[in-house]
Amino acid sequence: MSDIDSDAVLECRDLRKYYRPSGRKWRGDAGIVRAVDGVSLSVRRGETLGIVGESGCGKSSLANAVLMLDPPTSGEVLFRGQDLTKVSDRELRKVRRRLQVVFQDPYASLNARMTVEQIVAEPLVVHGEVRSRAERAVRVGEALERVGLSSGDAARHPFEFSGGQRQRIGIARALISSPEVVICDEPVSALDVSVQAQVLNLLQDLQAERNLSYLFISHDLSVVSQLVDRVAVMYLGRIVEVGSVAEIFREPKHPYTRALLAAVPSRRRGGGSRTVLAGDVPNPAAPPSGCTFHPRCPLNDGVLCAETAPELRLLGDRQEAACHHPLLDAAAPVGVRPH
Repeated sequence: MSDIDSDAVLECRDLRKYYRPSGRKWRGDAGIVRAVDGVSLSVRRGETLGIVGESGCGKSSLANAVLMLDPPTSGEVLFRGQDLTKVSDRELRKVRRRLQVVFQDPYASLNARMTVEQIVAEPLVVHGEVRSRAERAVRVGEALERVGLSSGDAARHPFEFSGGQRQRIGIARALISSPEVVICDEPVSALDVSVQAQVLNLLQDLQAERNLSYLFISHDLSVVSQLVDRVAVMYLGRIVEVGSVAEIFREPKHPYTRALLAAVPSRRRGGGSRTVLAGDVPNPAAPPSGCTFHPRCPLNDGVLCAETAPELRLLGDRQEAACHHPLLDAAAPVGVRPH
């Protein structure tokens, strides 16, 4: 990204997360998986930034690196200007009170042996925010009621709830310590469509009430369109396009973004068939040279695209794309095949 926003509450600067496969001896860079490969982004106070892309593009690796759950290989993660890659474990624990997460799987993310009260109160206990069990019970009850559950649910266990209710418990846990930023890693992908809408509405209401910032990760652009202010499109560990949700949906510049949008059911005209990108996602341990999207791209020129990796560049007021041949015409073909 060309410039980092000075008003951002959360920033990444040239963030990289590489994995070296275990069990075999590797020489040099051979076999290294570049899950996150030079990502820069910013999230302002009260804003929702969406990260979208196919499965395996590095979205969850990015989330884990930002949260320092799986520290980055290099680069910076700044929260209120403080680089989390350089702080002590003690300082990081203090920051995590203000930087929380809602995980993808509402079944795996809650400890089945714990009561709902124990689960939701965990951040309060870790950060020493409550002095008595009575105070803890009151705070948990208030948090549960705020996400549409009952304070009486605190004594129950996760297996007694539906998937949507479990995700509400996860949201209550994330918000009980009054964070400034919440990272939502595919928070509705495991839920039915009707339940998805309820959870998304809840997230919007909580954001408006508390002026929260969200980093919202999803593979589903139809979900992203309902919640986010800006969109960053990710492919093989890199950001290939960034812009407001209105700009991205109205006139995407990158062929990959255009192809993703073509697969959104609500954007198909005349009830057309679903479309998918031609070709397979490349092996992340052996990515293509140059523009990593070029083997699947209808605009591939066979020379520049295959040899030189494009940088993000400004193609509108604030819209950026990493493409040698960006699509500047909203009516340009998508370059996908029917499925």
